Amino acid sequence: MFRIEHNVETGEISQIQLTNVEIAEIEKEKIEFEKLIAKEQAEAQAKAQAKVALLAQLGITEEQAKLLLS
Repeated sequence: MFRIEHNVETGEISQIQLTNVEIAEIEKEKIEFEKLIAKEQAEAQAKAQAKVALLAQLGITEEQAKLLLS
Protein backbone atom coordinates (compact mmCIF):
# COMPACT_ATOMS: atom_id res chain seq x y z
CA MET A 1 0.00 0.00 0.00
CA PHE A 2 1.27 3.45 -0.85
CA ARG A 3 0.72 7.05 0.17
CA ILE A 4 1.02 9.70 -2.51
CA GLU A 5 2.45 13.10 -1.64
CA HIS A 6 2.30 16.01 -4.03
CA ASN A 7 4.55 19.00 -3.50
CA VAL A 8 2.57 21.84 -5.08
CA GLU A 9 5.56 24.19 -5.06
CA THR A 10 7.82 21.93 -7.10
CA GLY A 11 5.18 19.77 -8.76
CA GLU A 12 6.99 16.67 -7.52
CA ILE A 13 4.83 13.62 -6.82
CA SER A 14 6.19 10.97 -4.46
CA GLN A 15 4.86 7.49 -3.84
CA ILE A 16 5.76 6.37 -0.32
CA GLN A 17 5.42 2.80 0.97
CA LEU A 18 3.24 2.62 4.10
CA THR A 19 4.57 0.88 7.19
CA ASN A 20 2.82 -2.11 8.74
CA VAL A 21 1.69 0.14 11.60
CA GLU A 22 0.12 2.63 9.16
CA ILE A 23 -1.62 -0.18 7.26
CA ALA A 24 -2.96 -1.64 10.52
CA GLU A 25 -4.29 1.79 11.54
CA ILE A 26 -6.03 2.22 8.17
CA GLU A 27 -7.62 -1.23 8.50
CA LYS A 28 -8.74 -0.43 12.05
CA GLU A 29 -10.32 2.86 10.92
CA LYS A 30 -12.01 1.07 8.02
CA ILE A 31 -13.59 -1.49 10.36
CA GLU A 32 -14.75 1.26 12.76
CA PHE A 33 -16.24 3.22 9.85
CA GLU A 34 -18.07 0.14 8.53
CA LYS A 35 -19.50 -0.48 12.03
CA LEU A 36 -20.66 3.13 12.22
CA ILE A 37 -22.33 2.91 8.80
CA ALA A 38 -24.07 -0.35 9.76
CA LYS A 39 -25.31 1.21 13.02
CA GLU A 40 -26.64 4.31 11.23
CA GLN A 41 -28.38 2.15 8.62
CA ALA A 42 -30.00 0.02 11.32
CA GLU A 43 -31.19 3.13 13.17
CA ALA A 44 -32.61 4.63 9.97
CA GLN A 45 -34.39 1.37 9.14
CA ALA A 46 -35.86 1.14 12.67
CA LYS A 47 -37.05 4.74 12.45
CA ALA A 48 -38.66 4.12 9.05
CA GLN A 49 -40.40 1.00 10.35
CA ALA A 50 -41.69 2.90 13.39
CA LYS A 51 -43.00 5.64 11.11
CA VAL A 52 -44.81 3.15 8.88
CA ALA A 53 -46.30 1.42 11.93
CA LEU A 54 -47.53 4.72 13.35
CA LEU A 55 -49.09 5.79 10.07
CA ALA A 56 -50.80 2.39 9.78
CA GLN A 57 -52.06 2.68 13.34
CA LEU A 58 -53.49 6.12 12.59
CA GLY A 59 -54.87 4.91 9.29
CA ILE A 60 -53.41 7.79 7.27
CA THR A 61 -50.85 8.18 4.51
CA GLU A 62 -47.57 10.04 4.77
CA GLU A 63 -48.98 12.84 2.61
CA GLN A 64 -51.98 13.20 4.94
CA ALA A 65 -49.67 13.36 7.95
CA LYS A 66 -47.65 16.11 6.25
CA LEU A 67 -50.85 18.06 5.60
CA LEU A 68 -51.87 17.73 9.25
CA LEU A 69 -48.50 18.99 10.43
CA SER A 70 -48.26 21.92 8.03
